[in-house]
Amino acid sequence: MAHTSDQPPQKPAPDSSRRSEKSRRAIYDAALALVTEVGYPKTTIEGIAARAGVGKQTIYRWWSSKADVLLEAFIDLSAQAAEAAARPEVIGEGAEYEIPDTGDLEADLKLVLRSTVDELLDPTFEAPSRALAAEGVVNEQVGREFVGKLLEPQLQLYVKRLRAAQEQGAVRADIDPRIALELFVSPLAQRWLQYTGPITYEYTDKLVEYALYGLAPRGPAAR
Repeated sequence: MAHTSDQPPQKPAPDSSRRSEKSRRAIYDAALALVTEVGYPKTTIEGIAARAGVGKQTIYRWWSSKADVLLEAFIDLSAQAAEAAARPEVIGEGAEYEIPDTGDLEADLKLVLRSTVDELLDPTFEAPSRALAAEGVVNEQVGREFVGKLLEPQLQLYVKRLRAAQEQGAVRADIDPRIALELFVSPLAQRWLQYTGPITYEYTDKLVEYALYGLAPRGPAAR
């Protein structure tokens, strides 16, 4: 007869990394939901912790302030949106998201700005984005981190694409790409933030055309 132990079978040790990732994801979701519902000023670490079902100290172990939590959550949200919008046939499966380079600058810029329109009009993205952008106007630290951690890395994608266009001869060599990108990015941001007009594909297509070709007559009319 086989010997049987009175000891209960040992359960496998909990996977702390899996538990941490689950908690981190819950905190992201809670932070984005709260800033959407009550705005940035009324969002607190305590509220995020309660909503996420974690202890306040868990949040403070990973982040020093609610601004850090919200910015990281928003960056993660933006990264997911960029990954969902990326076309594997253009940038490669699993590749880091970049503005496509098909050799046609106009088409590539129109494509990425249309994806931006989709993102700006997505309620999941729009509410926390507006809350953080508005807070950044009155809170210098939040504004600086919002620009440095989220906006500037995205703008550098445009810089890289415009520099490639310069190398291909599609953009003048003396153009500063960092200034040039503002011709189509800044009007879109202003219209979105101030509700001065509809955000549409047609609008962003026109921004690209005006930025690339200017306002002077073209073709026979130019003569």
